[in-house]
Amino acid sequence: MAEFLDGWKRTDMCGTLGEKDAGREVVLMGWADGRRDFGSLIFVDLRDRTGIVQVVFDISLIGAEPFKKAESIRSEYVLAIKGKVRKRSEDTINDKIATGRVEVVASDLKILAEAETPPFEISDDAPAGEAVRLKYRYLDLRRPSVQRKLMVRNEVCRVARSYLAENGFLEIETPFLGKSTPEGARDYLVPSRINKGCFYALPQSPQLYKQILMISGFDRYYQITKCFRDEDLRANRQPEFTQIDVEMSFVEEEDVMGMMEGLIQRIFKEVKGIELKRPLKRLTYQEAMDRYGSDKPDTRFGLELVDISDIVKDCGFQVFTNAVKSGGSVRLINAKGFYDKLSRRDIDALTDFVKAYKAKGLAWIAFSRDEGIKSAITKFLSDDVQKRIYERAGAEDGDILFFCADKDEVVYSSLGALRLHLGSEYGLYDKEIYDVLWVTDFPLLEYSEEEKRYVAKHHPFTSPKNEDLPLLDTDPPKVRAKAYDMVINGQEVGGGSMRIHKRDVQRKMFKVLEMSEETIQNNFGFFINAFRYGAPPHGGLAFGLDRLTMLLTGAESIRDVIAFPKVQTANDLMTEAPSRVEEKQLKELAIKLDV
Repeated sequence: MAEFLDGWKRTDMCGTLGEKDAGREVVLMGWADGRRDFGSLIFVDLRDRTGIVQVVFDISLIGAEPFKKAESIRSEYVLAIKGKVRKRSEDTINDKIATGRVEVVASDLKILAEAETPPFEISDDAPAGEAVRLKYRYLDLRRPSVQRKLMVRNEVCRVARSYLAENGFLEIETPFLGKSTPEGARDYLVPSRINKGCFYALPQSPQLYKQILMISGFDRYYQITKCFRDEDLRANRQPEFTQIDVEMSFVEEEDVMGMMEGLIQRIFKEVKGIELKRPLKRLTYQEAMDRYGSDKPDTRFGLELVDISDIVKDCGFQVFTNAVKSGGSVRLINAKGFYDKLSRRDIDALTDFVKAYKAKGLAWIAFSRDEGIKSAITKFLSDDVQKRIYERAGAEDGDILFFCADKDEVVYSSLGALRLHLGSEYGLYDKEIYDVLWVTDFPLLEYSEEEKRYVAKHHPFTSPKNEDLPLLDTDPPKVRAKAYDMVINGQEVGGGSMRIHKRDVQRKMFKVLEMSEETIQNNFGFFINAFRYGAPPHGGLAFGLDRLTMLLTGAESIRDVIAFPKVQTANDLMTEAPSRVEEKQLKELAIKLDV
């Protein structure tokens, strides 16, 4: 039967006890992680968020009634225990746990709550499917590995707040209920009961608000805030996610990037004990695409893309020549030493792999040490063309060259994905290494085939580079942005830019995006009006807290570092949200369902 504390006060956490505490009287509280019964002796592993300690119930010391209660203990019972810490004998030391050199000899016991048998074992070693674990998330959160990840998340937030406060940033909250500005991902909408037929939108980011704060004269702002995007999910996406959001006034790109390098350096040092060297490596967007096929490159290993368009543009092989003539390119990656690793079936599987990235196929040339060159395409290429290709690729015996010929975006995405696949599958990099770098000079715009117009690659308030401003009128696709992303191990963990602070430039940007005056006023009227009263040069960056924590903890998914995540269908399996609501609630909101 469950008991009350009756004035008992916890003196220590389980995982903090050590030889220094020998002889001390302590009161511990936590969950029974396991129980071993040896007749007159019962051993219980008591667990809290700091770790486990062994508790000994000795009938000769504790007495019959408390010992009888100890006999009833089962896994996950909630316990309060009084006892004395003592050193274990040399032959009973357990080096697998931090408290393994001591144990607590119980003098009294309270069973605060009983527990049914859990649907899965509360252990890092016990297998359990993600769906079951998320349905019983309150049990999954008891597992030490999950708790450690959330503690790392807490440390990242603590370090960020400390660093930003030291550097003069103010923590200012911005609203969750705001105006829908449909330029980017899909908004989550919240109906208003008071203003029927009207909706708030949950923020995709605090972008406009933090720029307003700069116009308001706060100079340096930050907050650790929730953001919401109604988009298709994958391993590193959630409908709600958290940003470390930062904005600075009277600065240029180097100021923001330098400040953020300092922040990430501090986080790595205090959370991981790793000293990052500054300045961080930098790649321009175009260099990243040309070398790695990605604007978030993983540079821990080679397999870099090689452009051979100039060599093959007139080679006579139609697949190659047509790609170049139509404005695309022909590129390859040299999988060095892979001849002995890949069978013909493996190569065929790689061909199917790149088709998922819209590639029509994957040409290849293999160099056998014993059998010479193997390929289905060499018969279409002259000896001179082949020689020039091999020289540029650095081809040697044992290598395999993989070719893709198409539009640049298809070539980049296909070969970029292929190099990542090969790097992961064949262990081409050390998973313990952190590869941290900047990608800069992004295109300001990208063309949307769906909307048949240019859209902002980041957002409509990103500043063009000063030298590219004239191109907004004459050649918009060539305009580069004052934008920068921080990338860690092939994952974008932070992105930002300098913002447009001149009214005429912002108007020109809206014009290029083909926004009507009505759209501008409806979506951004309050923001544009603020510019009439003087906006300072300003810029910022937002780190994805979930993704950063995922990388720091080695988790496979951001779901592992969020206390209550949603699955790919955007459902919360524990609470069963989203769910239907009562008809009365819909009537109050003047909403009628058509489903």
